[in-house]
Amino acid sequence: MLVEYIDEHRGRFGVEPVCAVLRDTGVQIAPSTYYAAKIRPPSARSVTDAATTAVIEQVHAENFGVYGARKMHAQLHRQGHRVARCTVERLMRTAGLRGITGAKGPRTTVPGTGPDTRPDLVDRAFTATGPDRLWVADITYCRTFAGWVYAAFVVDVYFRRVVGRQLSRSLRTELALDVLEMGIWTRRRAGRDLGGLIHHSDKGVQYVAVGYTQRLADAGRSPPSARPGTRMTTRWPRRSTRCSRPSRSATGAC
Repeated sequence: MLVEYIDEHRGRFGVEPVCAVLRDTGVQIAPSTYYAAKIRPPSARSVTDAATTAVIEQVHAENFGVYGARKMHAQLHRQGHRVARCTVERLMRTAGLRGITGAKGPRTTVPGTGPDTRPDLVDRAFTATGPDRLWVADITYCRTFAGWVYAAFVVDVYFRRVVGRQLSRSLRTELALDVLEMGIWTRRRAGRDLGGLIHHSDKGVQYVAVGYTQRLADAGRSPPSARPGTRMTTRWPRRSTRCSRPSRSATGAC
């Protein structure tokens, strides 16, 4: 890098002044070292690295850029290129190449503890006769450059409309509760009556928490319940619960 830096500025300042400035900043390089580097033939390692890097880039492009160091090392050996895996890792890192990992995302549904005797009022019949008759809530996750972000939402089944949504870096109960509050505020602001509304979700700890269940009771809706681990984006949850206006006993059971 020093040689390239001097090459860039030698036409304006000369080699010796540039080396003097570099020495003042703590980088020890003499003009003779620069000239020796310019006339020195490339080392055997640099020549081999350049050739191997060209092969790696070709293999990486032919496989749609999904190969990491492990699969790249195996593919090179299949093609007759005997190179160490650590060398493949170093050259891929230098060339800015990386593979696509198949790692699973974070777990969004942790089932709540304790008994839950609330009946299943939906029974996989995800239809509604009108707006604000059936809401479905869920939490999913998105990969961003800053890390995993959790997205919670509540959907009105009749309109297929998102009535509440929120993003967060954590899976605290407040995430689901904020979405519920948004849905309640939005519909009441529109003059809608939420009495008798069925609320459906899985049995994640966010939805069976006391604070969430109490807010449902205060709004005159039924507590949620469904089998954990299902996702609305791929499949409707397997089990759900509804109560028309929850009684004190139903609220206490949550």
